[in-house]
Order: sequence, then C-alpha cells, then structure tokens
Amino acid sequence: MKKKINIALVHGAWGDGSHWRKVIPILTAAGYTVGSVQNPLTSLSDDSEQTRRLVESFDGPTLLVGHSYGGAVITEAAGKSDKVAGLVYIAAFAPDENENLGMLLGRTTAPAGAAALRPDQYGFLWIEKSLFAENFAHDLPADESLVMALAQKPTSGKCFEDKPDYVGWKKLPTWYQVSELDRMIPPETQHFFAERMKAETISLSSSHASMASHPQEIADLIIKAAKTLEG
Repeated sequence: MKKKINIALVHGAWGDGSHWRKVIPILTAAGYTVGSVQNPLTSLSDDSEQTRRLVESFDGPTLLVGHSYGGAVITEAAGKSDKVAGLVYIAAFAPDENENLGMLLGRTTAPAGAAALRPDQYGFLWIEKSLFAENFAHDLPADESLVMALAQKPTSGKCFEDKPDYVGWKKLPTWYQVSELDRMIPPETQHFFAERMKAETISLSSSHASMASHPQEIADLIIKAAKTLEG
C-alpha cells in the first residue's frame, strides 16, 4: 500500500494551532499523519522557519495547508524543505515575491474587519475583542467565537510588511478555498489569488474562520489534495 502523505496545518494571524481542532480529527481518522504548527506570529521569516521545523519532523512528503496569513507562511516555507509536495490555501493570502499583505489588502476597499484592528505599544496588532465574532467568526456559535476572541494571539505588524523570499505556488500543485462571506480578506481578493495560481478551487458561504465553521468541507478539500499528490 502506498504511504499516505503527511499534512502540516498552519494557522493565521490572531490564531494558533487549535484553530484546526475540528479538522484534525477528520484527517487523523482518514489515516493521515497530521501536525498543527504553533507559529510565533513575529515575522514571515520566523513563522516560515517554525513551519519548516514541523515539516522536517515528518518522514516523507508533506502537504502544507495555510489559513489566512498562514498562506503567506506556506508560500515561503515551501522553499525551505524539499519535503513539501503541495499547498492548500484556506481563505488565505498567496503573495508573490514583490507583495506583502498590506499591499494585497489595498487592492480593494478595506474589509470590514480592518476597522476592528488595534495596535499595541509593542508593535503587535489585536482584533478588538468585542468586534472579533462579527468580523472573524460570525458563523460560529457564540461560545466558540468568544474563546477565539479571548485566546487570540497578537500578530506583529511586521507580518503584514514582509515579502516572501520564495513563492511556492509557482512551483507546486495548489488548491484554494474561498470564503464568500469573509470580512477579513475580501472574497474578491481570494478569487484573485486562486485564479492567479490556477488552483483547484472551492467556494463556501463562510466567515474567515471556515476551518471551524465548515470543518468537513475543509477536510475534504485537504484529503482530495493529499490523494492527488499520492497518485
């Protein structure tokens, strides 16, 4: 029997590895070796290096899956290990080498969630806790979005300024999930990423937190990508 590919899940800004908590059991039950990185959210370089270390802990080829800012992370991390076989973007940024997240968000009118961001004195950004649910996770039960809001991990402003040194989507197979009700990354921008990459794409009537509100559909997309890479 052919060995299944490994799956590395990469969270985005204001999150951590637990944002994948509903997807992980589905992937594990399907027989996959899964890891969910805990990135420091301090810079694109720091986060892609942390992701590389997770990839290197696996035996064999690995599928990288990134949510939101995690898309920028997997874009760069793909160049740090020859174990990376493919990329799945979940309502995620997919920058080119001359682009950063701030520039990409400027392609359209600022998303509603931009007004909820609050910088602190240390150069990190937070989402105003009282505005988190309506902008990040408006299709989740109140208790789930509350936990996300209160457990959010601050994200360095540098993450929005850094440009990738390597653009993995130009060299590897890609898949993309668009969140059509997203208030953090405009759906129009998500479609732009997917079309530019020529990614196999699905669309969901979802908030930004699609892996939490639509875990089965997200897991199905990841498994489909994994099976394609397994041949």
